[in-house]
Amino acid sequence: MAQNTNILDYFNLFWFAVLPYVALFTFLLVTIQRYRRRGFTYSSLSSQFLENKIHFWGLVPFHYGILTILFGHFLGFLIPRQVILWNNDPLRLHILEVTAFIGGIFALVGLLNIVIRRLVDPRAKVVTSTADWVVISILLFQVGTGLLVAVFNSWGSSWYAASISPYFWSLLAFSPDIAFVTPMPLLVKLHIISAYFLILLFPFTRLVHALVVPNPYLWRKPQLVRWYWDRRKIRTPEFKVKRK
Repeated sequence: MAQNTNILDYFNLFWFAVLPYVALFTFLLVTIQRYRRRGFTYSSLSSQFLENKIHFWGLVPFHYGILTILFGHFLGFLIPRQVILWNNDPLRLHILEVTAFIGGIFALVGLLNIVIRRLVDPRAKVVTSTADWVVISILLFQVGTGLLVAVFNSWGSSWYAASISPYFWSLLAFSPDIAFVTPMPLLVKLHIISAYFLILLFPFTRLVHALVVPNPYLWRKPQLVRWYWDRRKIRTPEFKVKRK
């Protein structure tokens, strides 16, 4: 029994004290090298021009859902005390939990549409790489476990702020305290581990486009476009023949 306990301790040490730093170091190193050597690859490599109907119902729900979830996780990490105080009111707690769950549903629906599109549409299927399928699989697992945690381990916003947030802060302080996370249910642990794998694979995939969005469109000066051609003439067959 003691031997099994020691093995479990080693596993917990690897997954929650070693893997986070391996993932973060790889993320930073490869991301910087890729940007310096192959900056043009910092793109989502969008296949929207190949098919846009299912593409719309995949990417739009996914992005709205995942941004909502990430924002909630970020708040729980950054201001855990304020989140706990917010949750002292049952109504506010329910609003927060329901909002997060709806965000998870949106992300899952979007991901499922992305999978269907890349399986059904022949043109999208051709441009889908093995790395894409790996990332999509991990994202499905991540979102799926997150929803299951919300169902079977209620009030996640409170225990996340109380336990998971201090664990993450201990990682940033280079003094990982896994005692916060080891008592957690298996679903929670799997959810955290899959997040580390996403961070690890992030710089090798098209997910890097998230690092360059939003772009300077948000703050650059308005551009003035002048049209020197008569658009009505350009659209006539006679004009096209003359241009040839």
